[in-house]
Amino acid sequence: MRFFVKSAVVGAATAVMAAVLATSALADGMPKRGSIRSAEPAPASRACTLSANVGLTSDYVFRGISQTAEGPAIQGGFDATCGLFYIGTWASALDFDDAAHLEIDIYAGIKPKTGPVTWDLGVIYYAYPNQNSAVELNMVEFKVGGSAEVWKGGTFGVTGFYSPDYTGELGPTWTVEGAFSQSLPQMGMFTPTFSALIGFQHSSDAAYLAAYGDDSYTYWNAGLTFGFLEKWSIDFRYWDSNLEATGGACGTALFQCDERFVATLKFTY
Repeated sequence: MRFFVKSAVVGAATAVMAAVLATSALADGMPKRGSIRSAEPAPASRACTLSANVGLTSDYVFRGISQTAEGPAIQGGFDATCGLFYIGTWASALDFDDAAHLEIDIYAGIKPKTGPVTWDLGVIYYAYPNQNSAVELNMVEFKVGGSAEVWKGGTFGVTGFYSPDYTGELGPTWTVEGAFSQSLPQMGMFTPTFSALIGFQHSSDAAYLAAYGDDSYTYWNAGLTFGFLEKWSIDFRYWDSNLEATGGACGTALFQCDERFVATLKFTY
């Protein structure tokens, strides 16, 4: 969904952008914080359930932007569901040079159902412990989403995110994502699923404009997830965005916004 210097114009753009880039979603491409990372709500008749996951990704990408300087990262989280309610946390290693090396997300919400539509109303807090940045990286986002099965095995959903002050002190920011997934026929020991996402982010804040070189940008991904041995999965995903690779912080060696392929191995228990 960062390393900042507010002095020179290029420095400011690079620094502020770095903070923006840090926001990141379940970007493991199987992706959005507090949504893909969140466990599905348990039926109201069931007791609370707990789950945990740990994974290794070749590149932590959030909203089209690498959070690890195109390097690998260890990630993991815990989720609890009680009827319609869910709460969880997720963490990932980062590479923001000296600005931050760890991201911890804490999220909670409810997932009521209206007819065929399952809603997701929640809040996400992004924290960067021991950050060493000229601007504040921590931020809060509110989320409203809905999804439904449009045909057998095919699910479509739309989610909107709003932050009153986006990471890096970039002001009020809106993000909208559309996602689709389709279960595919069994392949031996593997259970494949195709999924794709397209997102759009906008802010009219001057700091955001300085960081990105525009008041909005679009990002997208598509890939295949193979489930196996009940609790394991491996995801192969293509990411890209329309951000200029030579503009703002995207022009640095630290943050990359161009196309890339990402592989993620995950164990859930």
